[in-house]
Amino acid sequence: MKAIMVMFDSLSRRMLKPYSNLEVETPNFERLSKRAATFDNFFVGSLPCMPVRRELHTGRYNFLHRTWGPLEPYDVSMPEMLKKSGVYTHLVTDHMHYFDDGGATYHKRYNSWEVFRGQAADSWVSKMQDPEIPPHVDTMRKHTHKTWWKDYWKNHNKIKEENYYPQIATFDAGMQFLENNVNEDNWFIQIETFDPHEPFDVPDEFKYLYEKEGDYKGPFFNLPSYGVVLEEKDKVDHCANLYKALITMCDRSLGRILDFMDKNDMWKDTMLIVNCDHGLMVGEKDWWAKSVMPCYNEVSQLPFYLYDPRSKKSGRRKSLAQTIDIPATLVDFFGLEIPEQMQGKSMLPIVENDTPIREYGLFGYHSSFINIVDNDGHIYMRASHNLGNTPCFEYTLMPTGRNSFFSVERLSKGELSPAFNFTKGLQLMKYPAESKLGAPIFCNSFQYGNLLWDLNTDPEQLSPLDNPELEAKLINALIQEMKNNDAPDEQYNRVGLDANHLYSKNDVEKMRQEQKTVHENLLKDFNWEQDAITLFIALAGIMKDPEIEDARQYLKMASVDNFIKYDTVIELVNKKYVKNKEAGKYFITKLMRNL
Repeated sequence: MKAIMVMFDSLSRRMLKPYSNLEVETPNFERLSKRAATFDNFFVGSLPCMPVRRELHTGRYNFLHRTWGPLEPYDVSMPEMLKKSGVYTHLVTDHMHYFDDGGATYHKRYNSWEVFRGQAADSWVSKMQDPEIPPHVDTMRKHTHKTWWKDYWKNHNKIKEENYYPQIATFDAGMQFLENNVNEDNWFIQIETFDPHEPFDVPDEFKYLYEKEGDYKGPFFNLPSYGVVLEEKDKVDHCANLYKALITMCDRSLGRILDFMDKNDMWKDTMLIVNCDHGLMVGEKDWWAKSVMPCYNEVSQLPFYLYDPRSKKSGRRKSLAQTIDIPATLVDFFGLEIPEQMQGKSMLPIVENDTPIREYGLFGYHSSFINIVDNDGHIYMRASHNLGNTPCFEYTLMPTGRNSFFSVERLSKGELSPAFNFTKGLQLMKYPAESKLGAPIFCNSFQYGNLLWDLNTDPEQLSPLDNPELEAKLINALIQEMKNNDAPDEQYNRVGLDANHLYSKNDVEKMRQEQKTVHENLLKDFNWEQDAITLFIALAGIMKDPEIEDARQYLKMASVDNFIKYDTVIELVNKKYVKNKEAGKYFITKLMRNL
């Protein structure tokens, strides 16, 4: 038996014809959907990049215990399991995060691996002198810095000059493996490209598919910020068009795999998985990218295709599945027993006749919302119920973040934690979660409150439900799924839940009143303009208690007769938190993204 996994990064299901009516050219994804099972309710688990890949190895959620980090010594790795059982495993990738500090233990789990350099700000080009970045290039990126831009611009220029694109090199290598091993048995290859992740660099062949050359007259703009959309419509449309062009390029690469499988009659014995780590927002709901907003469907609900030669079935599938089910499916396909540590399940029953394999699924970022989705199309997003989003900790034996070791200061605050049920008896170190301005690394969920959605009636997630009875049901399911994941005690505390309580409709209504009281305490002693209320509650969500009191004192001095205007709160933001008006506009607009 053989298996191929083709994996993309930041691929939006909304851009693919089998899932959408948008005018994006994806003929090979359409072609695949006629051959494979196409999953309509496939969700991510742990976000973003490396937490997803940890799930692809371990088959279990990790976002309740850890943010971005390496595989741990106690983790069960699917590629390593296959390797030890005699299945040859190979990774070809241009995904640079495998070679950051926070991803450095993944590639060695395979028998062999190849990497192709140059994506984004990969430290690839060895010229010591800084590149000249033209004045027309828009470098106002809120989530990057000067060093990032210098490295990216070096790569961008070399890729253009040499007509070298890491995606093409990655698929070239994947095709070479298939050519060399098509007549061999017992192998698994993971062909993984960073595309269509931003920045959206594409060859001219694709660049003008969705706008004519010369139509866009604005500055160079292929890298949206992680935040709210502040740009003019023509600039937003241009960036989205580049993203669409890159998706069409990805579609072309996928077609090479399908052509090879057709030519060599591989459908008789080869599993094909086509997946991605998460989606991306390119203007939907006035948001860019990911991480800083709630886990809307544009980010969390994924395109997923599975061809299983044991059943050879195609068509749409409605049953819920998640990233954690991929390794279990591969382990099962190669005839191995699914390890007890894996929470994922084989997806063969879904492929066969759409038989559900799970009733619920968790997903989210560490230290943000804890989200649950059910098999009936409901999503509940449980927010932090205190201003500082505390308590929250990371549990690890590999104390590294994305690009560095934990700081000495942070390490000095570590303490030994009891073993979890998946750590093979090992005790872990427990470290305080990192934060900025008292808020978590990712989306500060407090400012939004709890959100309940029905995807059947509101697939765009524009109108949250007000249904305390359904909310209570999903709270109880959330608690049980957290227990199944052996979630740390503080995660229940952080989102205001008692792990040993069975919640009712009345409990939900009581919690809502308590949350209202928190807001009332923030607003007491003043009279407010309505917009000022919204902004100050959002601002409080990223401040510690002493900062909140300091802010209230500022408002008292700046107000007339204790009446707080919207402009007064803006003045507070500009004086306390930002250094220029453009940054202030960005900061304030981002804060206003709440209910």
